[in-house]
Amino acid sequence: MPKNQVQEFALSVTRAIGSPTSIILHTIFFIASFFVAIFGWAPWGTMLLVLTTVVSLEAIYLSIFIQMTINYTTESIEDVSEDIEEMQEDIGEIQEDVDEIQEDVDELQEDVEDISEDVGEMSEEDQKKAQNHVIRSETLTSIQNDLQKLISDFERLKNTDTRNENS
Repeated sequence: MPKNQVQEFALSVTRAIGSPTSIILHTIFFIASFFVAIFGWAPWGTMLLVLTTVVSLEAIYLSIFIQMTINYTTESIEDVSEDIEEMQEDIGEIQEDVDEIQEDVDELQEDVEDISEDVGEMSEEDQKKAQNHVIRSETLTSIQNDLQKLISDFERLKNTDTRNENS
């Protein structure tokens, strides 16, 4: 039997022995053993010898199965312990990342406050100049677009004229 099957067998035996059904079956077996001797179906000495032998063998095997279960459980606990240590390391790294993000957020908050103060300190004249600058930029962009359209139209007309003369 491979190791895993032996471990599974040991776990199933210890689960079965530790169940209420096992208590009931053992109780019935012990009562039946005594009834065998009481009703004279077997002599007391033979019944006690067989009962003692069966109980002793059962105790030996149960102790082996229980030790195997303890060993398996210990291995499982060690595996879980390693997993927990890895998770704690990951949590530590995540905490460092969160701290760095918090620092970035704090810096951004300071920048926003500085900008708000700068805007608040601007005089009405400066604000009007800034608005005029935006308007001029929009107007300049509009003029540039119109000029590009005119140049494009001029080029198209020029090409059309040149084709008409060649025909």
